[in-house]
This record gives sequence, structure tokens and C-alpha cells, in this order.
Amino acid sequence: MSAEPTTPNPSGLAAKVDKKRKRQAEDSTSKENKAESAPTEKADGPSKKKQKNDKKKGKGKGKGDKKDKKPKDDGAEADKPKPKPKTNDSKETEVKGSVDEAIGKMDGRLLADHFVQKAKRHNKELTAVELSDLSVPDTAFLDTSSFNEARQLGSLPAFIKAFNPTKGSDPSKASEEKGTPHTLVVSSAALRAADVVRALRTFQTKESPIGKLFAKHIKLGEAKQFLERARVAIGAGTPARISDLIDSGSLKLDELKTIIIDGSYVDQKQRGIFDMKETHLPLLQLLTKPELRERYGAKEKGIQLLVF
Repeated sequence: MSAEPTTPNPSGLAAKVDKKRKRQAEDSTSKENKAESAPTEKADGPSKKKQKNDKKKGKGKGKGDKKDKKPKDDGAEADKPKPKPKTNDSKETEVKGSVDEAIGKMDGRLLADHFVQKAKRHNKELTAVELSDLSVPDTAFLDTSSFNEARQLGSLPAFIKAFNPTKGSDPSKASEEKGTPHTLVVSSAALRAADVVRALRTFQTKESPIGKLFAKHIKLGEAKQFLERARVAIGAGTPARISDLIDSGSLKLDELKTIIIDGSYVDQKQRGIFDMKETHLPLLQLLTKPELRERYGAKEKGIQLLVF
């Protein structure tokens, strides 16, 4: 008998092949899963960071928006009291700039009372008799309240023309006699009197300059010499210097018709000629000189007082 050829067990070989294929399939599947999961994680990572950054940016924008879009409370602003304009209460009169407008509104009676009250305030040591000797009668004052222009130096020439006692006459026309003015302007200080002289140059001529009757850079002897050789229609000065020139005989009063008191002017400290004892008392002493007092309200050679 011949022997039959042997063949391998097909079932055992097939099982090995199947196991090998399964391992390969599992390996390939696991590799594919890893490959797919890796980009997903990378893609998810930045997106989450972006979301966090966006949240942070969103918070920042929200704060900025709150500041920018803060609603204005118009009602609260409207309810706030508006600041009141600053007022100058240093004087109880209508003071605007360098002019006390209340003075120009006083008539003769009020001006006379104003002079007396100021004299009492500045000179408490004086007796009733002494105060009476320094009082100016109300008939001496001419009512100038009808003058509508602001009482500043620029309007002083118009003021003199408006209340010229000799209607139609030229205020620049001087007497033939030397040192004999028809108008005197009395100011509180020499610097102010110098400004008055400049304002009155419209009435100055070669034959008749405006008289400088104040002590600023002008000695008493020089003022006397000027009056002795010059014709003067209008003079401007201070009370003390004018009184000295009258007492010396250099300043003559024969043709005097008008005395203008520079009363509306106030300095930087809101003081006028009536507010300081050092100027008010010499003013009263000048105005109450016997040679002037007896001519207030007189029909012949009368003298009128005007407060500018």
C-alpha cells in the first residue's frame, strides 16, 4: 500500500491569519482615531483661548461703554443753583467802575445833607457850632440830575457847557485880568486833577491855558507866578492848593461863577472826595470861605456849586 501525502491543518493556519489581520485592523483603527482626535484638540484649544480672550475684551469694552455712555442727568444740572454774579458791596451806592452814579442823582437839598453827614462822620471831635461853620447851604447847589451822560472825564466839557451860567458864552474865553478864572474844578488828588486838565484842553487857547492848581511837581511859588502872568478861564486842582492860592492873593475870585466838585469819581479803593477826611475837610474849608459863602445864591456875582 502506498502512503497518502500529509497536508497542514487548515483550521489552525486560518486562525493565525485571522488573528494577524484583526491586529492590523485594530492598529490601523487606533492610528486613525489618534490622527482624528489630535487636530480636533488643537482646533478646540485655540477656540477656547479665543473665547476667554473675547470674554476679557468684552469685559473691557463693557467698562469703557459704561464710562462713555454714562447718561447725563439734565434734570440734576437744571436743579443746581446757578452762581450769582459777584457784586461790589464796598459802597452802598450805585458804583460802576470808577464812577459813583448816585452822586449825580442828588438835588441841592440832598447834596447839602450829604456834605453834613460826611462832615459828622469824619470829624467827630468837632462841636455843633464848628460843624455849622463848615456846612454849605442847599441854595448853593445847582441841580444837575438832568445831565444824562455818564459822569466820566470825556463828558466833562459837555457838562460845563450844559450848565454854563452865561448861556451862549464861550467857556474858553478868559478875563483880561491875570489869574481870574470863571470856573474851578476841584478834585480829590493831584493825579486826578492832572487828568481833569487833559480832559479840558478843548477849552485851552494860546492866550488862556488851563490852570494847574495842584501840588504834583508844581511848587506853590511856581503856581503863584503862573497865575500872576497868565489869563485863566478854567482852573483845575485840589482843595488845599486852591485855598493856599486864594489866601496868597494870586488866585482871584472876582469873575468866578462856577465851582465844580469832581464828586462822582472814585479811586481803586472805591473812595471819592467825600469819603476821605484828608480830602473832605479841606474841601469844606474851601467852600465855606467867607468870600465864597456870601456869594452863594446871590443875584449879583453869584457863585453856583455843581457836583460832577
